[in-house]
Amino acid sequence: MAADAPPVLSLQLVEEPRLLKLKNMFISKFKTTPKFYVRAPGRVNLIGEHIDYCGYSVLPMAIDQDILIAAEPLSSPILHLANTDPSYLDFNTDANDIHIKQTKPLWHNYFLCGFKGIQDHFNLRKPSGINCLVEGTIPPSSGLSSSSALVCCAALVTLVANGKTLSKVELANLCSKSERYIGTEGGGMDQSICFLAEKGTAKLIEFNPLKATDVKLPGGAVFVIANSCVEMNKAATSHFNIRVMECRLATKLLAKSRGLDWRAVAKLQDVQTKLKLSLEEMLAVVEEAFHPEPYSLEEIGENLGISPTELRTQILSQNTQDVTNFKLYQRAKHVYAEAARVLEFKDICVRAPDDAISLLGDLMNQSHASCRDLYECSCPELDQLVDICLQFGAVGSRLTGAGWGGCTVSMVPVDKLERFLANVKEAYYRNHGQRLALEENSLFATNPGTGAVIVLEA
Repeated sequence: MAADAPPVLSLQLVEEPRLLKLKNMFISKFKTTPKFYVRAPGRVNLIGEHIDYCGYSVLPMAIDQDILIAAEPLSSPILHLANTDPSYLDFNTDANDIHIKQTKPLWHNYFLCGFKGIQDHFNLRKPSGINCLVEGTIPPSSGLSSSSALVCCAALVTLVANGKTLSKVELANLCSKSERYIGTEGGGMDQSICFLAEKGTAKLIEFNPLKATDVKLPGGAVFVIANSCVEMNKAATSHFNIRVMECRLATKLLAKSRGLDWRAVAKLQDVQTKLKLSLEEMLAVVEEAFHPEPYSLEEIGENLGISPTELRTQILSQNTQDVTNFKLYQRAKHVYAEAARVLEFKDICVRAPDDAISLLGDLMNQSHASCRDLYECSCPELDQLVDICLQFGAVGSRLTGAGWGGCTVSMVPVDKLERFLANVKEAYYRNHGQRLALEENSLFATNPGTGAVIVLEA
């Protein structure tokens, strides 16, 4: 594989009891031996929520939790998908006849997204069938990108099984597009960090073109992930796609208000680029161009000079056709302010002033307030968890991932970590039955982990 492709390791060099356990389970399941393994990590976004699909940079890091697949290419064109978690049922299908369900998708549909992405990219007429056994340690629907990690893992499995190669950047772009088969109109953050992550560093990820820059986090503090234990599946609800559409409509109206060709812009960043203004200046434009009250479909149509029907069919996505009110002011204000916070966060990490930890904490707190009040992607449990984390010593705490459930990420001074973990456990998990059951994998400190890898059987 090319130097900029995901690394390939030999099983002999990977002293990994988990891989050997997965190998034995594979042999037991399929009565044959896996030929290779693929690992793709989950991620935590430190700052920059809901702005990747608006064209703006984000600042995630990979975590140790991951999706791991043992695989064996087959001479027959059948995909056999099994999961070590018995609650995820086996699935078999013809590799030439892939159907991806968009409403309440099951786990295997995410695998099919990755498979189909490779199949379409290379125009594979006769894709190899594959035996796959999937194991995951990323809590599902927790905002740590379990679904994107599965899409990326599946794409890499399909790539290897069919003897093809792609660079990490090509894979990230391909997986970002192929996840849309399931109906999620996301940006490219999750897939990019999955392939481009490196141990020991967070990454500033920029888009168009895709580029990842190391961001060295300050010593003296660690990031702690806490799961609210409220599940949120982006593909199963319309919350996420409605926000994407609100940003798209805000883009069109902002462009029109400034005399630009609104049909030629798709993302809020496009408007900034064309107007040649700073992010701070864009916030002033938002104040001038929008009223805080929600916009009706009719009002947006009037502003753009098109009918509501044309607006629905030409701009809205399939799964947001029945939405009638859109909060454009709040969403645009969040995006431009959050994009500025990401750049400031990176700048503080580069300059490394004495008060870096407290400055970064402030930015995280501002980010959560904006997600809660302007983007409205928090929930009572996330807000409670953020408050508890700040109460027990975090310098900054915010929701991470899409929101509406999932996890928080907190910046905690190293010397306060043990007390912090004990107190948050007591305050959030111990007095609640469902949370107590999930507690074991729900609260953990994490360091920047490595990106996707391929491991070959010796």
